[in-house]
Amino acid sequence: MSISAADILPAPKAKRRGRQRSVEAESAILHATMNLLAKRPLRDVTAADIARKAGVSKATLYKWWPNKNIVALDAFLASMQEAVAIPDTGSAEHDFTIQFEAAIDFYKNSSGRLLCHFIAEGQSDPELRQLFRERFLKPCRQNLKIIWQRGVARGEIHPSVDGDLVLDLIFGPMVYRLLVGHGPLDETQARAIIRTVFGGVRNPQTPGQ
Repeated sequence: MSISAADILPAPKAKRRGRQRSVEAESAILHATMNLLAKRPLRDVTAADIARKAGVSKATLYKWWPNKNIVALDAFLASMQEAVAIPDTGSAEHDFTIQFEAAIDFYKNSSGRLLCHFIAEGQSDPELRQLFRERFLKPCRQNLKIIWQRGVARGEIHPSVDGDLVLDLIFGPMVYRLLVGHGPLDETQARAIIRTVFGGVRNPQTPGQ
């Protein structure tokens, strides 16, 4: 059994202005945004670029989104929904390994690299930073805790360990390497990170360990 990525993240909920948006136009705008961002950094893509690529007017764009950064965030969330799932193999360590490998694969492609753009743009755009935390980071962490809580319930993980801290220990190196590029990000590294973290949080009384 696995939880799909659509269960991980909420459907995009950009601010709606004026009449209800056209599903076709919205899809065209989100796809156009991702196409543009595959070729250029977020700071170099304008609302006019997105509108032109999607075949809509800038007025249409601004009816549904306050600025191009929020359009990009919605496009990123829609892409993320299709890419990463939460598995349930009966082992928290194995579940985290599978999920982490899938996350690394996603964040290394053109869509996933937007994570770095949002972090950078968020330093000067408090609204984007807050929306990124509320609509991406918080739901992701809440659902990753499902794996953690299952591991605690099965006795694999010592219940005194802080789950939020462990999520930072797992995903922090990935974000650091994405931003700085000082080391590789691959399946071998993913497994090494999970193995190292679980070496410190595993319940010593877990059978078979």
